[in-house]
Amino acid sequence: MKKLLVLTVILLTVLSFAKITVIVPWSGAELDKFLPVISAFEAKTGIEVEYKTYRAEDLANILPAQFAARKAPGDVIFMWTSFLAKNTANAVELSDVVMPSNYLPGALDNVTFDGKIYGFAYTAKVKPGFWYRKSFFEKHGLTPPKTWDEFVLLLRYLKQVPGLKAPIASGDGVGWPLSDVTEHFLITFGGPELQKDLIEGNISWQSYTVRKAMEKLAFLLEQGFFSEPVEWTTILKQWWNGEYGLYFMGSWITGMVDDPDDLGVFSLPGNQGMVFGIDYAFVPKFSKNIDEAKQFVAFLASAEGQSVQVAQGGHIATVLGVSEASYPTVDREVAKLLVGVQSLNDLDDSIGGLWQPAFWDQLKLLWVRPERLDDVLMALDEKMPKWFFITAIEGPFMGAFYMFKDIKGGDSHDS
Repeated sequence: MKKLLVLTVILLTVLSFAKITVIVPWSGAELDKFLPVISAFEAKTGIEVEYKTYRAEDLANILPAQFAARKAPGDVIFMWTSFLAKNTANAVELSDVVMPSNYLPGALDNVTFDGKIYGFAYTAKVKPGFWYRKSFFEKHGLTPPKTWDEFVLLLRYLKQVPGLKAPIASGDGVGWPLSDVTEHFLITFGGPELQKDLIEGNISWQSYTVRKAMEKLAFLLEQGFFSEPVEWTTILKQWWNGEYGLYFMGSWITGMVDDPDDLGVFSLPGNQGMVFGIDYAFVPKFSKNIDEAKQFVAFLASAEGQSVQVAQGGHIATVLGVSEASYPTVDREVAKLLVGVQSLNDLDDSIGGLWQPAFWDQLKLLWVRPERLDDVLMALDEKMPKWFFITAIEGPFMGAFYMFKDIKGGDSHDS
């Protein structure tokens, strides 16, 4: 009895001090939407979670040095799967806590190597197109365009609206907001296959197909329809306050505005593909709290954990069993745009490396000097890693696409 009491005291002591550190890429409103998930986990397990924000670009420089010193900045780290693919020796195998049968088909392909799972898929986001405020469109008698000509006419109208700085807000910061809207033009006017070919290095940036698609974007820039790039959360507020008419952004925007029910969104007319991005994470081998980290992974990889996240808005579950009722209404609107289009990988995230910041820099140049399109395309060709090759990874996103079809059809996610 005395031994049992001692063991109980020791166990309670250990549990009361259990604590893990999670490295996340989010800050501001995006991070705020993750905090309820942390709270739910802490309430369920008693394990305290400390979070730190690091951009993946910074982690790519920090982690190799940490791993070399047999250290890790956190117990669970959200990071690119291209990085994880090169660092499985520094990651904990998670095959015992991450079950493929719980996921949409293919969702774990990017974190499965040699039949072993070294990471997990959290929730996903899509980049559907141009967002607008329904109240703004109603005030001006506007409707989403159905053709390219109607889109250009809409922009010409918006350019004349008193008080608008520009028809389209250009988000900036690290550079990805400009690359997101650029990819939307490439996919719309070059087709979904162009996105795949660019990722795999099968086509030149100076090819006729790429230039034809980029000319559409350059034309709008020359016409002054896009604003100068402004830090993306700053210009988000300005757009919401009526300083711009449209804003191209991912679905996470629904969790960053005061009234998501006032949001409307449309893709470029004729668009047949959409970038669908999953947030992935792994447990570093040098974590000092591997057991607790695995419990956190198991929670984030469950319908219970992801239901808490999708309820905050802007996220789509990658696991099975998350009910339609868990989603805010506006996210179901996003689902309508996904029906009939191909889901695609993010272009610059997939290529990564030194090419990614070069892409962002060249787009910043294009935004202020659209007449230098040929120089931009030449530079992107020169920076493209010649060794680059990536296996087509369409599978994970098609599963999510079919889930969206279920939402539209009113079917339950439970299965």
